[in-house]
Amino acid sequence: MTILTSLKNALKRFRRDTSGSATIEFAIIMPMLFWTYASTYVFFDGFRQNTINLRAAYTIGDMISRETQALTPAYIDSMYNMTQLLTRTDSPMSLRITVIRWDAEDNQFYLDWSQARGTVTALTQGDMANIATRLPVMPDEERVILVETWNTWEPVLQVGLGERSMDNFIFTRPRFAPQVVFDGGA
Repeated sequence: MTILTSLKNALKRFRRDTSGSATIEFAIIMPMLFWTYASTYVFFDGFRQNTINLRAAYTIGDMISRETQALTPAYIDSMYNMTQLLTRTDSPMSLRITVIRWDAEDNQFYLDWSQARGTVTALTQGDMANIATRLPVMPDEERVILVETWNTWEPVLQVGLGERSMDNFIFTRPRFAPQVVFDGGA
């Protein structure tokens, strides 16, 4: 019994001894604390990039809505370059600018023109049915400028999030002219 009693006493002393427990607690908590800080940074960076992409799309839509002259392929190229400049990202960027008209008599959206840069293609009249539910309610013969952007976001640290595709779909009414015209010949 003396061995059993001395073993019980040794276990009680070990349980009451608190020396070195802060170091052990730090070693246990530090990985979780580091992961929390890292994931907070990654989530913030993802939301930040998404906001930047959205603001860039609104800026491009606003610039085009103020145009009174016909747009040219060079102008669309400059809008694509502007989008890349505004988003400040190294990942591939795509941009599609489309002008859409609503016809109340036919109860249908019609495509005036569409231009794309990057890896996407321009919209066709056949694509209009796919995006019709995302377009606003419009009066007869009204036009909107649809600006779509696509970008891939890659997290800087691996905390459980993978690569994400960020896409924006915004529309703006022409401001100073009834429509924005595209001149593909210039």
